[in-house]
Amino acid sequence: MKSDKKYYSISEVSKMLNIKEHVIRHWDSIDPKTKKLRVENLSIRTKGGTRFFNKIHIKNISNLISILQDNGKRNYSLNLASKILTKNNARKSLKYNNIEDIKNANYIEYIKKLKKIKAVKNNLVMLIKDK
Repeated sequence: MKSDKKYYSISEVSKMLNIKEHVIRHWDSIDPKTKKLRVENLSIRTKGGTRFFNKIHIKNISNLISILQDNGKRNYSLNLASKILTKNNARKSLKYNNIEDIKNANYIEYIKKLKKIKAVKNNLVMLIKDK
């Protein structure tokens, strides 16, 4: 990323993150069923609808990509990934005043641990079936 630029176009972001433009547009569009943005805080728009991205938006898209894909496999739905991203962003600004705040902050780690446990369980089930 060039440090002197404040905003980037969708094509520049697409090249930076090696992701197709239509995917970014989809993530940054309104879901017709819920009438809400699929993923919050991915871009700013002009009155004409042109999307522009600052460094925070680019970081959010990068985080979304890493949540959605790990080693090339899709891990979560876009809806769940959006919630995780929102919780992760909120976690950064949390002040750990009580136990509920700590529980919210550990949500992502908890999901990752559950995923690993599920993978181990599935491997054990497969080993048992093979015998």
